[in-house]
Amino acid sequence: MNIISEHLNDFFSLFYPSLCCSCGKALGRGEDVICTFCQHYLPKTNFHLKRDNAIEKHFWGRVEIFRGSSQYYFQKGSRIQHLIHQLKYKGKTEVGIKLGMIYGTELRQSSDYDDVDVIVPVPLHKSKELSRGYNQVDLFCTGLSRAMEVPWEKNNLQRMRATETQTHKTRFERWENVGTVFGVNDAKKFEGRHVLLTDDVITTGSTLEACAGELLALAGTTVSIATIAYAMK
Repeated sequence: MNIISEHLNDFFSLFYPSLCCSCGKALGRGEDVICTFCQHYLPKTNFHLKRDNAIEKHFWGRVEIFRGSSQYYFQKGSRIQHLIHQLKYKGKTEVGIKLGMIYGTELRQSSDYDDVDVIVPVPLHKSKELSRGYNQVDLFCTGLSRAMEVPWEKNNLQRMRATETQTHKTRFERWENVGTVFGVNDAKKFEGRHVLLTDDVITTGSTLEACAGELLALAGTTVSIATIAYAMK
């Protein structure tokens, strides 16, 4: 029966092939969401293995994080941009889960992430999440949680009001835009814990800085940061 099922799958794949969400080519047998070639050649940062890396230096003098890392380097027109576009705007929710599972496996290579207690996404305002249908960072957290075997918490860090898009703002304008819009509902859930704060792409870091500031105001809380991509200057 399994042999028949495999042959049927091969037959249908000739006419309706599953495509890699990164390069758009047909996935081979055993491949899922992102082809093996792309997984190998996407531009990894390996920041999780390096202390005082570019992410951590990015927040020096701004907010005190324990570790900072990004999965890939982000460049316009790259396959990483295409992947994130598929995730955010094309409904390819499986991309976020897949990337999270890949990165969660890599983060386990560093002992600095062994004591992470909870994974927390940068929240969308409810109106934007309702419009999009999901928060893309939640999906990244889902994959991270599965790979790291650490729970993730969706609703305790909240965006209290909607903000304008950050795309064309300066660093100061971005900070003004998000500086007072986040809050924690139940402080006890995060007090004394190592929180892994996550987002999709880090550019100026203003949103992550604002969220980390709220978390660090809680008694005994440690914050590390992990994102899908880092936009180099």
